[in-house]
Amino acid sequence: MNHYNENHFYDEKTAEVTYYPEISHHNNKNKIPEIIKVTGFIICMAAVSFSSVGIYKYAAEDKSDTGYVNSGIVITNKEPSEYKAPAGKAAVSTAVSEYKSIIELSARENALSIPEIVKKSKPSVVGVSSDFFNEGTGTGTGIIMTDDGYIVTNAHVVQNSYGGTLYRANNIKVVLSDKTEFDAEIIGADSRTDLAVLKINPDNDMLEAAEFGDSNALMEGELAVAIGNPLGFELYGSTTCGIISALNRTITIDEYEMTLIQTDAAINPGNSGGPLLNSYGQVVGINSSKIIGTHAEGLGFAIPICAAKPVIDELVKNGYVTGRPLIGIRGENINELTARYYNIPQGVYVRFIDIGSAAELCGIEVGDIIIGINGTEINSMSELNMQKDKFTSGDKITLSLYRKNTDTQFDVNLTLDESIPEYYNTVP
Repeated sequence: MNHYNENHFYDEKTAEVTYYPEISHHNNKNKIPEIIKVTGFIICMAAVSFSSVGIYKYAAEDKSDTGYVNSGIVITNKEPSEYKAPAGKAAVSTAVSEYKSIIELSARENALSIPEIVKKSKPSVVGVSSDFFNEGTGTGTGIIMTDDGYIVTNAHVVQNSYGGTLYRANNIKVVLSDKTEFDAEIIGADSRTDLAVLKINPDNDMLEAAEFGDSNALMEGELAVAIGNPLGFELYGSTTCGIISALNRTITIDEYEMTLIQTDAAINPGNSGGPLLNSYGQVVGINSSKIIGTHAEGLGFAIPICAAKPVIDELVKNGYVTGRPLIGIRGENINELTARYYNIPQGVYVRFIDIGSAAELCGIEVGDIIIGINGTEINSMSELNMQKDKFTSGDKITLSLYRKNTDTQFDVNLTLDESIPEYYNTVP
């Protein structure tokens, strides 16, 4: 015969079993005490039920004024200034009435609400569609700068590099927030800062220009709102928000250093060229998905509007940024491992030389390694560009070179050219 404990388990096992005890037949003299027991049990259960109903009724009435009460913590959906402790009870902590959302904590004084920011700024945000011969159609975002049709976006939205040569899109369309579409022309583009200016020809009073703010006045931790077209026009005009995560972030992009705003507002491909807005709905940055880490979250970057404005002005006036220095070479880095393997110095290996450039005129040859500029050691293309950009076109500099076939180091003097970018629209 099996033996079971009171929880219906085998005495020495943990598996639960179903157990129905045999019905016992009692004599009549035990019936009255059993009835009394059952009656008492019923009365007790009724009392408990009645008490529960009373407590529930009290809680329901209390909830309408003070919120739900749980474990001594009061949670209310009223504004902090309206907060009151339950009648007859002390507030758990006066700090509860001072709680604010992250939006309230990060917004500036007299800030607009996020819906107000979106309502103010969204009409100034456009979609940009570009047709490339080697990549098909790409989409991005733009910002209306003036009501006569000038629009700023990212350079990589309207041009790309193929085989070391820059190609502009053959066909560019701008789509307004009301879905009106215009053909656009490129007024100017600058790959180094990832900025471009487009022009459309709208009807009178059709465009609403954005309001631009002061990116130099930004503070870490304040509210940031981004509007754009992530992943195409199916998600046209999406809004994301976060904070200014950091200022003056130095990021190296395509061998050039850029100083950027970092934000945790979501910025995805398609957001490129769209606005980063402050608490007043002012554009303080131009978002660029080109400089977003692909293996991280909450890392977005924007070009500060105060740094972008001089470039934009140059693009509108001249089509490119004037006065930039040019040596006339294209090279690649020789890292420490490569240098040791081939027994050559670290530096920039000269791969191509532009015909008629300062580099060709001063005698630089393909295969030379640039190891210094004006006495400063050079280990990479970004270091060469950083030193070169301290000068302007027409300045004279001295380059230190290593030539492997002669195993010699020597200096050359050259006068920097002006960098005038060349663009192509079709396959060469």
